[in-house]
Amino acid sequence: MIKFLDNKLFRYLSVLLFLNSSILPVKSSSALAAWAINPNGVLELRTKSNTDLKAYFQKANQISGDRFWVDFPGELKNPRTIKGNGQIKEVRLGKPEKGKTRLVIEFKEETYLNPLTWKMVGLDQNRWRIKLFNPKYSFKKIGEGLVEKKRANIKANQDLIHRKKNNYGYLKLPEVKRNKFEVVIDPGHGGPDPGAIGIGGIRETDVVLEVSKIVKNLLSEKGVKVSLTRTNDVDLDLPPRVSIANNSDADIFVSIHANASRGKRRDINGLETFYYRGWRGRLLAKGIQKQILRVSPGSPDRGVKQGRFYVIKNTRMPAVLVEIGFLTGRLDARRLEKITHRKRLAHAIAKGILEYLDKVG
Repeated sequence: MIKFLDNKLFRYLSVLLFLNSSILPVKSSSALAAWAINPNGVLELRTKSNTDLKAYFQKANQISGDRFWVDFPGELKNPRTIKGNGQIKEVRLGKPEKGKTRLVIEFKEETYLNPLTWKMVGLDQNRWRIKLFNPKYSFKKIGEGLVEKKRANIKANQDLIHRKKNNYGYLKLPEVKRNKFEVVIDPGHGGPDPGAIGIGGIRETDVVLEVSKIVKNLLSEKGVKVSLTRTNDVDLDLPPRVSIANNSDADIFVSIHANASRGKRRDINGLETFYYRGWRGRLLAKGIQKQILRVSPGSPDRGVKQGRFYVIKNTRMPAVLVEIGFLTGRLDARRLEKITHRKRLAHAIAKGILEYLDKVG
C-alpha cells in the first residue's frame, strides 16, 4: 500500500504499513533482532516472529538529507549512531517514543532515490527485504547481528532431518546378541508367477524381492544369520520354501508379500500381517505390523490376523506373512514403486524382527 501524508512540518511517503494484532507490550525489548545494508543496496531485517512494521520515507530538508526509517514495537535499550559509507551518511537507532524502536537510514546529498518503486518483501515470518538504492561506487556492508541466523538454523535442522531419513537411523534398530539367531526371509512369488500386478504394471515379485534383500542386509549387520528362500526372479513352489525353513535352525520365518484387491479398486489400501498359531507367532506379527504402519502414514491398518497360508501353516518355527500394501491401491502403489519407501518398509520389518528376538531371547 502506498500512501501520501502531509503536515506543516514535512511531507513524507509511507512505503509500507503492516497490520498485525500481535503488538508487543510497551516494556518489552525491541522486536528488531538484526539488520544489514548489503553492498547491492538492499536492506535486510530480522525481527521477532509476526512483528508489526511501519516504514517511511522523508525528503531532505535544511536539517537532514533524504531519510528512510522503520518503526518496530518494543523499546530499544541503547540508542546509537553508526557512520555510513558510499551513499549512506549514517544509520541511527533510537527511541522515537516510549515502547518503540526506530531504525533511520540517512542518505548523502545528491543521492538518487525512487521511493515510489520501493517494496518491502516478507521472506518469512521474521525476515524482511527492501531494495533502497543502486550503489554508484564500492559500498561496504553495514549492519548488526545475523540476519540469516534463524534461516540458517532451520536449514541446518532440515539437512539433519534429511540425513537421518536417508540413513533411516530414526528407526533405531535394536541390538541383539550376535551370532545367536537365525531367520528365514521368504520373498513371495517369482519366475512365471509375478504375483499381484498393480498400477502402472508394478509387480509383486520385484517389490518383495528388493524389500527382502534389504531386510537380510540389515539383520546381517546386527549379527543375525539370514537365509532367503530365493535371491532372484526364479520359480519356487511353496513346499520348497517350507523345506528351506524346516531344514534350518531358524528361530523365525517371515514371508513378504504385496496385496491386490478384487477388481483392482484403487480406493483399497492397507497393511496387514498374518500368523498361523501360538503366542510367539502373534507377538512377531504384532511387532512387525506396528513398525510397518509407522512408516506408512495414512495407509489403513488392516490388522494382525490368523491365516492358513501354506508357508506359515507348515513351518515348525514361529512364522508370519506380511502384506506391505496394495499394488492396486492408489496410495500404496504410489509409495511401493519408490525405492525410498521400500527401504523404509525393510527397516520397519527388520526392527519388528529384532525387537521380537530381543524379547524372546
